Amino acid sequence: MINPWIGLGRKAALALVVSIGLVGSVWAQSKNLAPNFSSRPASSKLVVVPVDIELFSVSAGGVPEPKADWTQDATKHFNTSLKAKSTLLGDNVTSLGESDVDEFAELNALHGAVATSIFVYHMFGGAGGLPTKDGKLLWSLGDAVKPLQEKTGADYALFTWVRDSYASSERKAAMVAMALLGVGLAGGVQIGYASLIDLRTGQVMWFNNLARATGDLREEKPALETVEALLRNFPASK
Repeated sequence: MINPWIGLGRKAALALVVSIGLVGSVWAQSKNLAPNFSSRPASSKLVVVPVDIELFSVSAGGVPEPKADWTQDATKHFNTSLKAKSTLLGDNVTSLGESDVDEFAELNALHGAVATSIFVYHMFGGAGGLPTKDGKLLWSLGDAVKPLQEKTGADYALFTWVRDSYASSERKAAMVAMALLGVGLAGGVQIGYASLIDLRTGQVMWFNNLARATGDLREEKPALETVEALLRNFPASK
C-alpha cells in the first residue's frame, strides 16, 4: 500500500510540521471548501471510510518507529470519537465495516496521497502553491471513487488520515541535553487530514488538517479532542 507519510519523507514531514506549527488551523474557511460549496443536501447520504492511522515512537536519534499496539488503541479511540460526533455528521450516515478495509485499501491510500498534496500545496500554500489551482480547493480522487459509490449508494464520503508520534524517554533526555547547549530538538508531532469527497465526481468538497506538537490518540479523552479539531467546520447537511 502507498504510504503518504513515507512518500513525503518522515524527517521532511516532521520538519515541515515543526516549522509551520498550527498554521493549517487558522486559514479562513474558504480555503477549506471547494468553490460554490458550503453544505450538503439534507437528503444526501454520507459514508465514513475507516481511518488510515499509524502511531510512532521517536527514537533518541529522531527516527519515527511504528508502534502497533499504540496504533490499535488509537484506531479504537478514533472510531469511538467519530461515533460521538453523529450530530455533526448528519442523520443519513453509514460506515464501511472493517471487512471492507482491504477492498478499498488502494482508494484510502490514494486519499492519503492527495490529502498530503492539498496540505503542502494548498493549505500551507504561499509561494509553494500551484498556479493552476489559483488558490482554490480544486482537487479530486477521480473515477477511483466509483466502486465505493456503487457499493454504498452514498453521495459523499468522509476520509481521514492520521500520523501521530511521541518522543521516547531517550528522545526526551536528548531534548533536555541539547537544550542546555542551546539546540532545539523536535519531539512528537500530530498530522491529520480529513476530506469530504463527492462520490459522483470524485471532487474534494471540504478539507481540513492538523499539524501540531500536541494531541494524544493513545487515550480516549484526548482522542476525542483530536477528532473534534480535525472535523472543525465540517459541512452540515441542510
